Amino acid sequence: MSVDSALFHSALLALTPILLAALGGAVCERAGVFNIGLEGMTLIGCFSAVAGSWFTGSAWLGVLFAALSAAAYAMILAVGTISLRGDAVVLGVALNLLAVGLTGFLLRTVFGVQGTFSDPDLAGLSGVDLPGLGDVPFIGPVLSGHSPLVYVSWAAVAVAAVFLARHPWGLRLRGVGEAPDAAATLGVSPAKYQYAAVLAGGLLCGLAGAQLALGNVTLFSENMTAGRGWIAVVAVLLGRARPLGVLLAGLLFGVAEAVGFRLQGNGLPQQATDAAPYVVTLVALFLSTARRRRRKHPKSLVGAST
Repeated sequence: MSVDSALFHSALLALTPILLAALGGAVCERAGVFNIGLEGMTLIGCFSAVAGSWFTGSAWLGVLFAALSAAAYAMILAVGTISLRGDAVVLGVALNLLAVGLTGFLLRTVFGVQGTFSDPDLAGLSGVDLPGLGDVPFIGPVLSGHSPLVYVSWAAVAVAAVFLARHPWGLRLRGVGEAPDAAATLGVSPAKYQYAAVLAGGLLCGLAGAQLALGNVTLFSENMTAGRGWIAVVAVLLGRARPLGVLLAGLLFGVAEAVGFRLQGNGLPQQATDAAPYVVTLVALFLSTARRRRRKHPKSLVGAST
């Protein structure tokens, strides 16, 4: 398998939906809400992006519709966990399952098809050639020519990092996640910040779905997220809900997916190549867990080994 600019270009395409969804999960995590419903919110974004683009004829209106729809869908999690004190994990899994059934039902109801909706007239997100960069050897083909949402995802990492580390609202949001009772005594409403975090997470998942359905491809297929939302949850855990850590974890999975596609083109079975990102996910989780255990119990592990 050759390593060239096309491989890394594909890795950035694969990274973007995971990164946007993982950033949404990271914001929720920093506010004290464990959002395991990223898969369902992203899938809602996929369908809404295609529906919005199809009925309006504008890909950007499709992106807007995806962001708003996923945010509205995320409010189910917010109400259930924040106001009604429900279990976030149970609600998140329920939202993921509901999204699969709901989008499949809407696909047959709205478009009258089953499985996949694709049309030559469906408006997708076109690539952007960065001025002065496209002619640079290797780097130009890797970084240039992506849809605008790819560059939005990179900017979102920087904005989220600065917001959480420097902005007063970001510091309060972190305080709500770490010590909600202490934040309440200082006049900060934990519920308001948690609602805002879940809403922002839904918006980012909607953008992830729009990129997947209108940027990476231009169609909607049932369950087309194919576990990317779950990988985003793992990226949040591996990156410790920090924007830069989430980016690095997401990049690992993006490269794994791109390598899987390349190996599939070289003749490997599709089942084996499709499993590549999930194998990397399991290995990364195992190594991360082992490292944390060594840090917490260094003496006991040394004694056990001897």
